[in-house]
Amino acid sequence: MEIKLQRSTLTEWRESYANSLAKHANNPKIAQFLRDSFPNPYTKEDANAWIQFNQTKTKPIINLAIVVEGTCVGAIGLLPKTDIHRCNIEMGYWIGEAYWGQGIVTEAVNYMIKYTFEQFDVARIYAGAFEGNIGSQSVLKKAGFTLESTIPKGIIKNGVLLDEHIYSIIK
Repeated sequence: MEIKLQRSTLTEWRESYANSLAKHANNPKIAQFLRDSFPNPYTKEDANAWIQFNQTKTKPIINLAIVVEGTCVGAIGLLPKTDIHRCNIEMGYWIGEAYWGQGIVTEAVNYMIKYTFEQFDVARIYAGAFEGNIGSQSVLKKAGFTLESTIPKGIIKNGVLLDEHIYSIIK
């Protein structure tokens, strides 16, 4: 899968992305707004493990590299839910700090909304944004998501209880 957008290309993971993935992911300003499963610090070994996982995983998980001028600068992914929640899909993303505020993630999210509703039998896409992650909340709003709920002290990151803002878009 390779999707050329105006500002970036969304592609499947390649071994050649390991160095740039490690470079852009190894940033506490990024890790502070992601789940604890996202390594911090982020090493080349972590990058290789992520790439290997994505090359061998089975569908329906979709994780794509965000590539700008041949360099991997971030990621975007979809995680379909199961059982009674199978009408939902969760979206997640991050991008290297040098690329913040350029509309790259907003464009990728807009593409993934269209792709999701065309390719999956789901009624709702949702994404969580940690308290303080104004950039991610802005991306979601620009892409047409609405604030569905705020879960007070619903997550713990670096020993601190934080609110989680849940945004969604309905088909």
